[in-house]
Amino acid sequence: MFKIVVEKECGCFKRSDLKNNIEIASKDDALSKSIEIRDYMNDEFCGKHEFKVQEVGNDFVIAMSDSKSNGCCGGGCGSH
Repeated sequence: MFKIVVEKECGCFKRSDLKNNIEIASKDDALSKSIEIRDYMNDEFCGKHEFKVQEVGNDFVIAMSDSKSNGCCGGGCGSH
């Protein structure tokens, strides 16, 4: 099994219908789904963070890239 993990659940993620720690049997399907989720987060969230996908063992981690602003979308953001 391969897992899609959102590293830090920002406020926008918590308010969305997206789920964390999704398990998928196929590596290719997990990669495709993680890219789909990342693209959705980059396109639909508030824009204060940019997200990237990193492969870590059997996990695809959706992590925050550098912050796009000094603000925060509210709740769960790391230090800037």
